Amino acid sequence: MLKVRSKESCMFDQISLGEIMLRLDPGEGRVRSTRSFTVWEGGGEYNVARGLRRCFGLSTAVVTALAENEVGYLIEDFILQGGVDTRFLKWMPYDGIGREVRNGLNFTERGFGVRGAVGVSDRANSAASKLKPGDIDWEYIFGECGVRWLHTGGIFAALSETTAQVVLEAAKCAKKHGTLISYDLNYRPSLWKSIGGKPKAQEVNREIAKYVDVMIGNEEDFTACLGLEIEGNTENLTDLHLEGYKKMMNVAIKEFPNFKVIASTLRTVKTATINDWSAICMIDGEVYEGSHLKDLEILDRVGGGDSFASGLIYGLINGFDPQKALDYGICHGALAMTTPGDTSMAKLKEVENLVKGAGARVDR
Repeated sequence: MLKVRSKESCMFDQISLGEIMLRLDPGEGRVRSTRSFTVWEGGGEYNVARGLRRCFGLSTAVVTALAENEVGYLIEDFILQGGVDTRFLKWMPYDGIGREVRNGLNFTERGFGVRGAVGVSDRANSAASKLKPGDIDWEYIFGECGVRWLHTGGIFAALSETTAQVVLEAAKCAKKHGTLISYDLNYRPSLWKSIGGKPKAQEVNREIAKYVDVMIGNEEDFTACLGLEIEGNTENLTDLHLEGYKKMMNVAIKEFPNFKVIASTLRTVKTATINDWSAICMIDGEVYEGSHLKDLEILDRVGGGDSFASGLIYGLINGFDPQKALDYGICHGALAMTTPGDTSMAKLKEVENLVKGAGARVDR
């Protein structure tokens, strides 16, 4: 099982390393025709820290960079509202037009019925993508402050050559001080397309994987980022699908014996607003299948996987048995997808009730 640093020895239960963008949401409309947007903050790695803080009550922080302008201050205000500590936020000078550094934007439609969700990111030359080795004092963070858990992922690693190096720098220092590391592969073809595609994604992610304790991803993530193949039907939550995952996890453990936990969400997309939702994980060589939420009604699927990760981490960091930790991830992810925005609005009691079977049809 995982050996977690004591709460007494650490200032933070968890920190996330990643980019935070400003999300512009047209609500029930379309980006191409809207006249107004609702604004949120969001980022694959950050969403985990926010969920752990707001839903689960842990002490969390984010390591990121923002361009110092009004948009950057707005993103900072959102982070503060979420209760995530900003002391490790690096401000970068703004040149007035964003030629050298800027804050990333993400225009996102939720989708409905037969119309799928659509995301259009505008993040080139973002402050976070400019982070490079030596910019962050990791010895201070992991050595002096103390951190029980570091979470980062493939989105941040794909932003630039230097961000991948920052992930490795952070992971090595975290290992030195006994901090556990989780990594969500989160494969985004658009991020890798112009810098080498899948071969580059595999080169970067396979190197980072050597330092990871808890690896998270879906079937596309594992095949595209680590080069692992899944046998069988990957279109729905069938026994054949689950068997394929089990085989893939066994292959992953052989290639990366440092993985103590491998977890993957399972989603059958019936429409943009009706999905079957579940997850599977391997801990200490044993595979656990989580609750199956059939015909889950979804308002906004963006961030569902991140909320799964935060629920799972909450269970693991508190020493829950693997089945319970997995179900906390599934239920937190499900609840997060019933509200708008990238981040969770769920409370711990709601997650606990759903784990017990209240408020949804649970099929084991």
